[in-house]
Amino acid sequence: MKLGDIVKDCGVIRIVGDPGIEINAVCNDSRKVSGGALFAAVRGCGNDGHAYIDSAVSRGASAILCEEGATVPEGVTAVFCKSSKRAVAMAADAFYGHPSGKLELVGITGTNGKTTTVTMLYNLFRSLGYECGLLSTIANYIGSEKRETANTTSDPVTMNALLAEMVNRGCSFCFMEVSSIGLEQERVAGLEFRAGIFSNLTHDHLDYHKTFSEYLRCKKLFFDGLGKDAVAIINTDDRNAEIMVQNCAAKVVRYSCKNPADHKCRIVEQGVEGMMLRVDGKEMWTSLIGAHNAYNILAVYCTAVELGVAPDEALLHISALKAAKGRLETLHGPRKVSVVIDYAHTPDALENVLSALKEVAPERQLVCLFGCGGDRDHSKRPEMAAVACKYADRIIITSDNSRSEDPESIIAEIRTGLDLAGRARTISITDRKEAIRTAIITCEEGAIVLLAGKGHEDYQIDANGKHHFSEHEIVNEIFKSLS
Repeated sequence: MKLGDIVKDCGVIRIVGDPGIEINAVCNDSRKVSGGALFAAVRGCGNDGHAYIDSAVSRGASAILCEEGATVPEGVTAVFCKSSKRAVAMAADAFYGHPSGKLELVGITGTNGKTTTVTMLYNLFRSLGYECGLLSTIANYIGSEKRETANTTSDPVTMNALLAEMVNRGCSFCFMEVSSIGLEQERVAGLEFRAGIFSNLTHDHLDYHKTFSEYLRCKKLFFDGLGKDAVAIINTDDRNAEIMVQNCAAKVVRYSCKNPADHKCRIVEQGVEGMMLRVDGKEMWTSLIGAHNAYNILAVYCTAVELGVAPDEALLHISALKAAKGRLETLHGPRKVSVVIDYAHTPDALENVLSALKEVAPERQLVCLFGCGGDRDHSKRPEMAAVACKYADRIIITSDNSRSEDPESIIAEIRTGLDLAGRARTISITDRKEAIRTAIITCEEGAIVLLAGKGHEDYQIDANGKHHFSEHEIVNEIFKSLS
């Protein structure tokens, strides 16, 4: 494909060299460059791709996409643009033939519920007979083929390559998570969304965005970018929902569990095994529990109906769906102990899970084990402890992905959020595996033990790097030793 055709929508200021040269790849990682590639030098939060221009040229890059002021070796075609972040997304979209416009692309943004919602949508439409793609925190899927993922929202080159492969493999739909960081870094620029979903907005990623207003602004970018032929599906029980769709060109559809809306849901009854919901006046059973999952199910239902699925058919298929891996996933062991593994790593998410477990089994002891990630927002650490105090009968504070921070310092910060009564029922164990073992072997018969924060992850990151760490394996190993 000719360079000029790839960069025509990239906000080009000037081109030095030949825009007619053939390009056989678009790369934003100099280590992946080979002969004939266009290397996009992107300014990231950790690295500046402009520092790797010479390396890309030495590996055979035929052209460089960069911002004004960059130095490009003589004889190499250079495309200077306004923003390399946006430019690489637009270049990747063009190079791969605008794949998002060749299937029905649905994105969801919000603090909590993204993974569960997109996974349920993916499984729902597959159960309806469609070939689908999934781009999520847990994994990417092309049909039934799993691809590993490193970020909630992949870089634009990877994303467009995956979308193009989905198109080639006959996928009709793709469901993806859209993160605030991905939006701020313009990773989804150029993508054509058929629908956008807003779940909720609570405390998260303030280590990156610094302020809640900036976090909100980045989320709103998603809806600002929707076209007039798209639909914006918003949870109006969240006070920020209407802000999201201010000046949005798309059709707006509202859902609620509390207030008047286009689509409504309420919990009729629930227990440990699941809950009965009334959705738009019709009852359905689901094995999921908790008010937060009622919202997730309602978002899935609204999206399915907007994409042309008959309401009754949507409810029938949704009722058979299971939770995503590491989302309120329950393992049953000796002494009638239930261990629940959940990704909850924000105060709001932790409250959602704990309140749901307490509501469905108030008579059972509830043990909450959690930690907080290192090199991330410090302000939420005491808030997590306060939430645990509100619901849990016993609390174990431990390490999560401590990264470069001292895990014991993180635990000390978390403990500042404990009230007097909370301190009396809290212990701290830095080693997470030992903490899990202690939680299980010392709990009461019939207790529910929540392991919060890791969810689907099968690794732990500390100052020494990334190590294998699977809570599923650890729990099963402990259960086996107690049998």
